[in-house]
Amino acid sequence: MASQTEENYLKTILLLLSREEVASATKLGRLLNVSLPTVNSMVKRLKKQGLMNYEKYKPLSLTAKGKKEALLVIRKHRLSEMYLKEKMGFGWEEVHEIAEQLEHIDSPVFFDRMDELMGFPKIDPHGSPIPDKNGKIAQQTYKQLSNCKSGDHVRLVALNHDSSDFLTFLNNHELHLGTELEVKSIEIYDSSMVVNYESHSFETLSKIICDRLLVEHLKS
Repeated sequence: MASQTEENYLKTILLLLSREEVASATKLGRLLNVSLPTVNSMVKRLKKQGLMNYEKYKPLSLTAKGKKEALLVIRKHRLSEMYLKEKMGFGWEEVHEIAEQLEHIDSPVFFDRMDELMGFPKIDPHGSPIPDKNGKIAQQTYKQLSNCKSGDHVRLVALNHDSSDFLTFLNNHELHLGTELEVKSIEIYDSSMVVNYESHSFETLSKIICDRLLVEHLKS
C-alpha cells in the first residue's frame, strides 16, 4: 500500500498529465510545494515500486500500476466531495479540503458503500468524472466557454479549476452546473464575454473565468 505522501505524488502527476503533455520534476515540485531534490528522491522510490517510469532529464510518467493507484485515490477524493455535498449539505466550495483528508482512508468497502448510497454518481460536484472501483475513468470532451462563438447556446457541465475563491465567485454570480448560457458578444480587446443566463442579462465574464468553465452545446 502506498503511503499518503506517495499517493499525493501519484495523484498530482496524473492530474498534471491530464492538463499538460509533459510532467517534469520541476512542475511537480511547484505543485506540491517541495524542493527538486525531494521530488527526485520520491520519484526514484516510486520507480522501485513499479509505479513510475523515471529517467534523468526525461519527462515523468506513470506505469499502468501507478496510473491505477492514482485513479483510485482520485475516486476516493471525488466520491468524498460528492457525499459531502449531496448527503451532508456542504457547498461545492467547501468540500475539497475535507476530501483531501478522506482520500487516504484505506478501505475500498467504505467508498463502495458511499458510492452505492449516492446511486453511483458519474461526476463529482465540479463535473469531473469519478473513476470506478477498477480504476477506469470516462473521458470528457467538453470545450471551454472561451472557445465558443457569439450566438452559441451552451450548458455549463464542468469546471477545470476548483479553488474556493473561484467557486465562491460562481456562487455570487449564480453560476452552477446545468446553467444554460447564451453568448451575446465577445470583446475583441481582452476576449471577455457578454452572456445571458437565467435571471442574468448581459453579464460580463473575463477570459480567465471563461477558460475555467467547461460547456457542451445545446441542440437546436
